[in-house]
Amino acid sequence: MQQMKWRADPLVWGHGPRVFEMFLEPTCPYSGKAFGKIDDLLAEAREDRITIKLRLHSQPWHMYSGVVVRCILAASTLEPGKQAAKTVMAAVAAHRQEFEFDHHCGGPNLAATPNDIITRIEAYSGVRVAEAFAIPDLDREIKWHCKYARQNGIHVSPTFMIDGLVQADMSSGDAVSAWVSRLTTS
Repeated sequence: MQQMKWRADPLVWGHGPRVFEMFLEPTCPYSGKAFGKIDDLLAEAREDRITIKLRLHSQPWHMYSGVVVRCILAASTLEPGKQAAKTVMAAVAAHRQEFEFDHHCGGPNLAATPNDIITRIEAYSGVRVAEAFAIPDLDREIKWHCKYARQNGIHVSPTFMIDGLVQADMSSGDAVSAWVSRLTTS
C-alpha cells in the first residue's frame, strides 16, 4: 500500500512579532464568537504587527468535537490550505446546531453519524473534506494540537495566549479594540 503524502497547512495569519494564540473548540459558541473576530483583529492590529495562530482544542463534552476538528485539519491539507480550514470552521460556527447536541447530551444529533457530520460540513462549507478526513495518519496533527494545549495548561476554550503567556482575563466577549490594545502595547 502506498503512503499518501500530505501536509497540514499551519493555521497562522499575519506575520508580526506579537504572537496571539487562540485555543478554540469549533462547536463552542464562545470559540465561534472569538473565531469571528480574526479578520477584524488582523485588519485593526495589522498583519505586520501581529501573528495569529489558531490552535484547535477538542473538548469531550462537545460530542462531535473530534470529528469536526479532524475535518478542519483535513481541510488544511487541501488547496488552499489554511483558507480551506478557515472556511470549514466558519461554516461550523454559522451552523453550530448542526454539529452539537442539545445541552451536550440530547436532541436530533443523537441520530447523526460521523459520515452525516462530514456531509454537513461539505454542504455548508463547499470544501470536500471526506477523502482527506480518511488520511490514516492525520491523527498526528490532531495529537499535536492536543499536546500543545496540554503543555501550556489549556483546559477550556476559548483560551488566549500572547507571546506564550496565557491571558486568563481575555474573553471572546471583549471588543476587538481591547484585543488590539493588548497586542500592540508592550
